[in-house]
Amino acid sequence: MTETLGLIGSGNIGTAVARLAVAAGWDVVVSNSRGPETLTELVAELGEHARAGTATEAAQAGDLVVATVPLKSYDRLPSAALAGKVVIDTMNYYPDRDGRITELDSGGLTSSALVQRHLAESRVVKAFNNIDYRHLFTSARPTGAADRSALPIAGDEAPAKAMVTRLLDTLGYDAVDTGTLAESWRSEPGTLVYVQPYLAERPEGLSPDSAARWFFDTPGVTVSAARVRELVERAERVVASEARATAGHAFKLS
Repeated sequence: MTETLGLIGSGNIGTAVARLAVAAGWDVVVSNSRGPETLTELVAELGEHARAGTATEAAQAGDLVVATVPLKSYDRLPSAALAGKVVIDTMNYYPDRDGRITELDSGGLTSSALVQRHLAESRVVKAFNNIDYRHLFTSARPTGAADRSALPIAGDEAPAKAMVTRLLDTLGYDAVDTGTLAESWRSEPGTLVYVQPYLAERPEGLSPDSAARWFFDTPGVTVSAARVRELVERAERVVASEARATAGHAFKLS
């Protein structure tokens, strides 16, 4: 029986995940804040295994659900429809986009712990938040491939993390368990494993247009599971206001 991935948010990351999921044989239900009728072109591109719905419909349909909206909208995620679900949180805190969130600025919570508090009856797992959308799509490789990359995940329940690990494997990535949601800061903006390791070294002196072309045309760099573990273990927590200019931010936003 074909499994279904629900996507709440159909921006850059959500679209990349949807494309990988359809290619891997999953059905997908995509949604956004503007309504299913605005997703006609994306559904046509994805093909017969995709349909558009509301956020609630995507939540209800998904065997797994990806929440990939700007963090400032986390409290609009349909908590009732997501009750009992494993929810993959791709969101990062960017104060210049999301506004100031005191609990995150103080380090009292991670952004994923904030999402988990809102989705109290769901099982939240952090994933897909540390790689830009372009290379998330183009760097996927089959299981066992020598040039396969890994992505960090974090969550409070082992069975939920196991489900997300299986999904990542299906989509083309190894998973590295970095601990609980309280430890998910290790892959947040400004940390060593965030975006930059997956990018080739960019030539100096590029114009904005040339930099954009370079970004789209240049293959990503393989980041092994061992390398991800090393970077995560060396991580130091970064104050959100200091991380907002991290390389790759402009390409990464949902």
